[in-house]
Amino acid sequence: MSPALVVLGADGLALARRLQPQVPGARIHGLAGRAEGADTVFTDTMAHLRALFRDGVPIVGICASGILVRALGPLLEGKHKDSAVIALAEDGSVAVPLIGGHHGANDLARRIAALTGGVPAITTAGDLRFGFALDEPPPGWRVANPAMAKPVMAALLAGTGARLEGKAPWLAGAPWRDDAALGVCVTDRAGCETDRTLVLHPLVLTIGVGCERGTDPAELATLVAASLAEAGLAAGAVAAIGSLDLKMDEPAMHHAAATLKAPLRFFTAAELEAEAPRLRNPSEIVFRETGCHGVAEGAALALAGTGGKLVVAKRKSKRATCAIARAAAPMQGELAGRPRGALAIIGIGPGSDAWRSPEATALVAAADIVVGYGLYIDLLGGLVPAEKRRAYGLGEETDRVREALSQAAAGRRVALVCSGDAGIYALATLVYEMLDAADDPAWRRAAITVTPGISAMQAAAARAGAPLGHDFCVISLSDLLTPRDAIFTRLEAAATGDFVTALYNPQSNSRRELLVRARDIFAAARPPSTPVTVARNLGRPDETVAIVPLCELDTNAVDMLTILIIGNSESRKLDTGDGVRMFTPRGYKGKR
Repeated sequence: MSPALVVLGADGLALARRLQPQVPGARIHGLAGRAEGADTVFTDTMAHLRALFRDGVPIVGICASGILVRALGPLLEGKHKDSAVIALAEDGSVAVPLIGGHHGANDLARRIAALTGGVPAITTAGDLRFGFALDEPPPGWRVANPAMAKPVMAALLAGTGARLEGKAPWLAGAPWRDDAALGVCVTDRAGCETDRTLVLHPLVLTIGVGCERGTDPAELATLVAASLAEAGLAAGAVAAIGSLDLKMDEPAMHHAAATLKAPLRFFTAAELEAEAPRLRNPSEIVFRETGCHGVAEGAALALAGTGGKLVVAKRKSKRATCAIARAAAPMQGELAGRPRGALAIIGIGPGSDAWRSPEATALVAAADIVVGYGLYIDLLGGLVPAEKRRAYGLGEETDRVREALSQAAAGRRVALVCSGDAGIYALATLVYEMLDAADDPAWRRAAITVTPGISAMQAAAARAGAPLGHDFCVISLSDLLTPRDAIFTRLEAAATGDFVTALYNPQSNSRRELLVRARDIFAAARPPSTPVTVARNLGRPDETVAIVPLCELDTNAVDMLTILIIGNSESRKLDTGDGVRMFTPRGYKGKR
């Protein structure tokens, strides 16, 4: 994830603005009243730092290191889990990787110090002495047996040395000895781990797979494991798995990739056909069915690149195929092909940062594109840079969903943001409705997830007290998508059924009579004193919450930013030291 440059004053803000263009994706988080113009403004420094750390966001605190230590100390879990945290002096003179040195903090501290002309205060022994850490290798490498990293590094630091078998240029700075008892073995072969040898796998193996529609995921995973085992190759050296893009939504593909903890990439038939001259087992039958002469071998070679070679030709099971290639060098950068696109339909809550779930924040931050109503994207502040925004107006819901699905089908990570909860009067249902209509078959190949948010009725209930403590229902008064007669029927049923009722979309400038009718329906079935919560702009600076008797409900004071909660015959109001509250008993008090 892109780092957060956290500033607490004007000097820190000036330094952050110098760094931001040079640190890809960095966002400036500033303390309100002391760092105006920051991308994200916060009021509680300790709480904000903890929220960033919990979300896994790398933190560059342009402040005293003690602030970071006190804020984050209680959250630390271990060096293999904690994300990067750097303390940067306000004059840029020192960049101290406090936490997560092997999770990017050391490298980021070096980069920042180079930009500021300061000193990276690296304290991890291996990095300091030799410029590497055995338990956190650079991109393109994987540790097979991490427990051996500590004794081998200890031997190197103590001067007793260790032997090196194989080639890894990034290890060149250490005093290797051929006669040492402990050693490091660099290999893509399986079975080399011992209690005296650390095994490092270069990510050079690529696996191509194919299968019939609906293949049992276990069948493909078993075929892949057997293909590796029979060739004596290590699963830890697998850089990626690839296949034809028509299989993007095939569960067996994703199960195989998850089993190996390897990324999955897809190719068009034309891209795989370009590998035809290198195939060992071209097939006219496969060509007629898919448009390419080989899926498994073609995908393995396409991933391995021009210098790659096939090391395991196509193997078959009943319904699946597999082939393995070896790249000329460890694969460190962008992989060939494209990933399966993902669409996260996200409820961001009523608008307050404190009411947005960490999962929602993480998905928005990780998205390539954020689609939504412009106001909702604005509520996310600096979390969404301008280049990621795809803002739409009211009434353009179908356009929003079409854009989100199309971008996800193209292999991008998309966040479709909704106010409140994504599944309550929001766009999750429209996404599935449009998928059901199958306007574009490619849409169904994207991974679709729904992330819940705090709904407006939950926020209103929390502010009011506990009005939803017993059976309740929710009705929208918007007649754009629901006939008025249906709305009136539902209002009558809610009123006669004695449900606490939350009313969404109660009134717009052009629709004034439905709320009046709703009030009259409930007034005919409830006592005049029935409490009603009137909540507007929840979670925002101009939030207002009032609790009034049903007989005094002023419909003229209600707009589309308001939500109403009408109590049932048992609902009550209560005067407290913090103001009037509303609650609906459920009967606990009478139980023993």
